[in-house]
Amino acid sequence: MSQEALFERSKELVPGGVHSPVRSFKGLESTPRFVKEADGAYFTDVDGKNYIDFCMSFGPLILGHKNKDVQAKLIEGLNRGWSYGACEPYSLDLAEFLLKKLPFVDQLRFVNSGTEAVMTALRLARGATGKNKIIKFNGCYHGHVDAMLIKAGSGLAGEAEASSGGVPEGVAKDTLILELGDLEGVKACFKDHAGEIAAIIVEPLPANNGLLIQDQSFLEGLREITTQNDALLIFDEVISGFRVAFGGMAEKTGITPDIVTYGKIIGGGLPVGAIAAKKAIMQNLAPVGAVYQAGTLSANPLAMVAGLETLSKLTEESYKTLETTTLKVADIFKKFLKEYEGGRFSNYNVITHSSLFWIVPGDKIKCANNIPGNIGVDFTPLFELLLKKGIYLAPNAYEVGFVSLAHNEEVLADLEKRLWS
Repeated sequence: MSQEALFERSKELVPGGVHSPVRSFKGLESTPRFVKEADGAYFTDVDGKNYIDFCMSFGPLILGHKNKDVQAKLIEGLNRGWSYGACEPYSLDLAEFLLKKLPFVDQLRFVNSGTEAVMTALRLARGATGKNKIIKFNGCYHGHVDAMLIKAGSGLAGEAEASSGGVPEGVAKDTLILELGDLEGVKACFKDHAGEIAAIIVEPLPANNGLLIQDQSFLEGLREITTQNDALLIFDEVISGFRVAFGGMAEKTGITPDIVTYGKIIGGGLPVGAIAAKKAIMQNLAPVGAVYQAGTLSANPLAMVAGLETLSKLTEESYKTLETTTLKVADIFKKFLKEYEGGRFSNYNVITHSSLFWIVPGDKIKCANNIPGNIGVDFTPLFELLLKKGIYLAPNAYEVGFVSLAHNEEVLADLEKRLWS
């Protein structure tokens, strides 16, 4: 069955034909690719066409598809059993490994996704502080938690309203929206809501609505303001954790958050998230404390061994290789965008950070308001052209590209060949 036929069949079974909206190819000309198999830096669709993959499952696959060592650990795990609903040693192995390498946290708890980690982090922050309001920033995405599906309101600075149907007005009222980089706005918000704000949550490297690289001084300012106001600082490192460095942006910036959330790479491609903090905060979680959190499949043994094997391979040298490769990928795309059809896409730039890149018209984009308004329309012809050439980006103008250790020199040579073919 062709992928067009599969998509028609899927639309009868699933809303929009997809299990996550960003996979839907909404606004694009072609239909979603239905993947048959994947290996290294490539996947092959059901029609037999292969693609260089720069989506990489939206980030978890930092080693590439189907790494042999991870695969071997998963087969060992499968032979032992794949879900117990009871204590097991595999989560301890991963927890000990992580806590030895993340000196700014004492304890962690595994959950099933980044969204679940954020949901728990918000409840934990409220439980630990006894306050209800949370500050988030326009342009940062924190999963599909009700309290985070919020946009700026039209009234006073900081006030907000739901950006999704199904989110109660009462929930929206406890989320305060501010602009990235606006420390004066943050200070004013704390003054306006004195004694009410439990935490600031921020992607220290916003990478879910473009790649909005923040100044060190802004992140340091958030740390200072939260400390002064007895509020907590939550770093959402679902994308940046283990991606920009093993210790994520906390390690890169030297800024210690009170709570950090992880996802994506931590499970090596299987569903895992985690919340981590100092023990004094983590002891608020049930069964020790009063903040409830639970999960039938939390710390799934297969996900634990896949995560440990993946993370064990991430050395300082790995991160240097990833960054070098990403700069090469960016240079190749920049050259192509400048040369193609006499400069048809020459208005595009490629912004990079560590092993992330974002192809976007313009530069110096640091907050959501800087993103060109027509970005979605302009993205369509470029995406469709690359798709025809066997190069797969995430099917949305706001999504970043992910480079893995499987994107080696041979793959880069193939990328050049495909672009100029």
